[in-house]
Amino acid sequence: MRKKEIIYQYETIFDPNGAGYTVTVPKLPGLVTEGNNLKEAREMAKDAICCYLEAVLKDEIFTFPKIRNGHKEKIKVAV
Repeated sequence: MRKKEIIYQYETIFDPNGAGYTVTVPKLPGLVTEGNNLKEAREMAKDAICCYLEAVLKDEIFTFPKIRNGHKEKIKVAV
């Protein structure tokens, strides 16, 4: 029997860094990734969010920091 996936959606910030984009997710403290262009940065963000959530859900802990300004997008991932 396959485990039911839950869809999570997070606001994601893409900051230009001269060589591409640095990506952070305000509600996931410590999550930082990057990509050479916006498309790659989105894919890296999806992967990083999935890994983060799998670790957090395994440990059953979760915190929510303050939101900051910048380019924001919603990223959906299934875990």
